[in-house]
Amino acid sequence: MRRRKIGAQMMILALVLLAGCGRDSGAGRGAEELALEIRTEYIGMTALSAGLEVTADYGERVYTYGMALAWDQTEGTTLTLTAPEEVAGVTLRVQDGETALEYDGVRLETGPLSEEGVSPVDAVPALLGQVREGFIAECCTEQLGEQETLRVCYRAPDAQPGTGTETTVWFDAASHALLRGEVAVDGFTVLQCVFSDVQMA
Repeated sequence: MRRRKIGAQMMILALVLLAGCGRDSGAGRGAEELALEIRTEYIGMTALSAGLEVTADYGERVYTYGMALAWDQTEGTTLTLTAPEEVAGVTLRVQDGETALEYDGVRLETGPLSEEGVSPVDAVPALLGQVREGFIAECCTEQLGEQETLRVCYRAPDAQPGTGTETTVWFDAASHALLRGEVAVDGFTVLQCVFSDVQMA
């Protein structure tokens, strides 16, 4: 009888710990509240700059790009390629519907990663769009190495986990800076972005 009581107590403790994922950000706030606070900040920001590494996975082919991001509320998004070396220094502006880069007549295009047309060039605008307007399906605080982070998953309100397009973003729980973002289609990660030196205004 005593073993049953101990076993039941352990099960209850495990359920409480699982249910508590994301309920406390370490600053006395829940993950949901923190996610909404971050959304408000990103909606209100006027400028953003960062370095990033973008990996596009086509299944049989994997491409990695280095980029410098400059976003301004009035000027829009500017990306400067830093890698691979053959295209380093190429600067482009991202506009709605554009999925290719052009510079001096050279067209660089790896093609869409999904039926929705998501491409590596669209990675940053797509992530920022989800952060500012996407449906928050899940959120939880977790450790990413030594850093406490907030992980937020965005997907269509009626979609099941692992189906359709899902965007997951990790933020620094203290500074709210972007750390990492992923876009998955039907459970397969097609885009990964790792951010560095993020500056917001």
